Amino acid sequence: MQLSRYLKNYDTFIAAVLGFVAIQIFCSYSGIGISPDSIMYTSAARSLNTNGTLQTFNHIPIVDFPVFYPIFLGSIMFITRIDPVVFGAVLNGLMFATLIYTAGWIMQRFVPANRVYKWLMLVAIILSPALLQVYSYLWSETLFIVETLFFLVAFRQYLLKHTVKALITAALIAAISCVTRYAAVTIVGTGGLLLLLDRVLPLKKKITHIIIYGFVCISLLVSNLVFNAFMSGTTTGPREPSITSFGKNLYYFGNVVCDWIGLTPNQYWLSVPLAILIFGGFIAALAYNYYRRHLDSFENLAITFALVYGLFIVVSSTFSRYERINHRLLAPIYIPALWGYTSWGLLLLKKIVNDNTRKIVGAIMVVLMLGFVTKEFFIDKHRYDDQVRDEYGNPGYTDESWIDSPFADYLKTMDKSKFDPKVTIYTDAHEAVYFFSGMSSYLVPHRFFKKDIAKFYTFKHYYLIWFKSLENPELINLKDIQKVKKLRLIKDFGEEGGIYEYDESSGQNRN
Repeated sequence: MQLSRYLKNYDTFIAAVLGFVAIQIFCSYSGIGISPDSIMYTSAARSLNTNGTLQTFNHIPIVDFPVFYPIFLGSIMFITRIDPVVFGAVLNGLMFATLIYTAGWIMQRFVPANRVYKWLMLVAIILSPALLQVYSYLWSETLFIVETLFFLVAFRQYLLKHTVKALITAALIAAISCVTRYAAVTIVGTGGLLLLLDRVLPLKKKITHIIIYGFVCISLLVSNLVFNAFMSGTTTGPREPSITSFGKNLYYFGNVVCDWIGLTPNQYWLSVPLAILIFGGFIAALAYNYYRRHLDSFENLAITFALVYGLFIVVSSTFSRYERINHRLLAPIYIPALWGYTSWGLLLLKKIVNDNTRKIVGAIMVVLMLGFVTKEFFIDKHRYDDQVRDEYGNPGYTDESWIDSPFADYLKTMDKSKFDPKVTIYTDAHEAVYFFSGMSSYLVPHRFFKKDIAKFYTFKHYYLIWFKSLENPELINLKDIQKVKKLRLIKDFGEEGGIYEYDESSGQNRN
C-alpha cells in the first residue's frame, strides 16, 4: 500500500529530476549566477562560518536583507565545507526539484484532480523562464518560493482540522519565510485574510486563533528588525521613496504577465488592462469561494496568495524604491497564478454532462496549454543558445564579460599590500571589489542623501575603484567627484574603469 502510494507520484518524481537537470544545464558554462545580492548573502554566510557573525564583506551587519537565507547557506557551508558559490548550482537544482515535487503533490489533491492537467502544469513549471532564471542564481527567492508552497500545504491542514497544532505549524513556516524575504509578510497576510473569512470557527475561537497566528508569524521578523535597529540604527537599511506611480507599477506588473503568456513588447499596451483583469479575477474567485464555503481548497489558497502578494508588490513599489517590477520579483506567484487561471477548467469539464462536448472542450484546453508551454520552450532555448551554447554564462559576475575582463583579472591577482590597510576604499560597486579581490570597500554616496555626499567630500584620504560598466545613476559618479577632488590615477583600464587615490596631504584638492 505504501509503495503503491509512492508509485502514484512517479510522474512528479520524474518532473523533479528533470527540473534538477534543467538548472544544471543553465549553470553548466560558468556556474551559478552571481548578482550583487548574491555576494551579500555569500559574504554573510562566510562570516558566519569564520567568526560567528552575520556581517557582509564590508564588516557591516546584514540589514538590507533578512538573516535566514545567509544562515541557510552558512549551515550548508559548515556541513559540507564547500563555498556557496561552488555548491550553488547543485543546491538550487535540489530546491527547484523540491518545488516541482511539492507542486505535483499538491495538484494530486486538487478537486477534481486530473492527471493530464497535472502533467501539463508540471511541464509549464519546469519550463517557466521566470523560475529557471531565479533558480540559476544565488538568490533568497529560491528558498522563499519553496516556503510558500510548504505554507499552502500546512495552512490547508489547519483549514481542514482547525487545531492549534496545525495553526502553529503553518505560522512557524510563515515566520521563517519572513526572515527569508521581507515580502513574506504577504504569507502572513494570506493566512490572516483566510482566518478572517473562515466561517467555520466561532467568533471567540477565531479571535484566539488570529492572535496566536499573528504572534507566531511575526516573532522572528520582529526579532530580526530589532536586531537590525540595534546594530545599524535602521530596521531594513536606508530606503528611498519611490519614483514610480501606482499606474506605472501596474503597467510593469502587466509587462511581466504579458511575457509569461507569450506576448511581445509590441503588445505591452495590453499590460494595464491585463493587470486589472488578473487582480479582478482573483478577487472574484476568492469571493465566489467564500460564498460557496470552499476556502480550504489548494486552488483557493493559491489564488489568495497570488492576490495578496501581487497587490503588495504593486503598492509597495509605489511608496518605496527598489528594482523595477520584473520576473524575479513576481516569480513567487508564477505557480499560484498558473493554478488560479487554469484549475477552473477542471471544474468546467466536470459540469459538462455530454461526453463528446467534454472531450472537445478538454482537447481545446490541452491545445491551448501546449501552445503556452511551447512558447516557454522557445524562450528557454533562446536563453540556452545565448548563455550555454555560445558560452556567455548567466549574466552577472561569473559571465564571460568578467571572465575575459583585464580589470577583474587584475583585482584577482594584484598585490593587496599596495593598498594601505588604514585607508578606506570607495567604489561604485563594492560587491564587485569584494568578489574579485576579497577586499572590503564602501559605496560612494547616493544622490538622494545630501548629508552623506557632503560628508564624503570632507574625507582627506581614500582609494577609489571605479567600474564604468557598473555605474549606478543613483550614486554620485566619477565626474562629480573629479569636479571637487583631484584624483591620482593608479591603474587605468580604459572603458572598464580604473583605480584612483585621493590624498589631501598631496595637495589633490580642487577647492
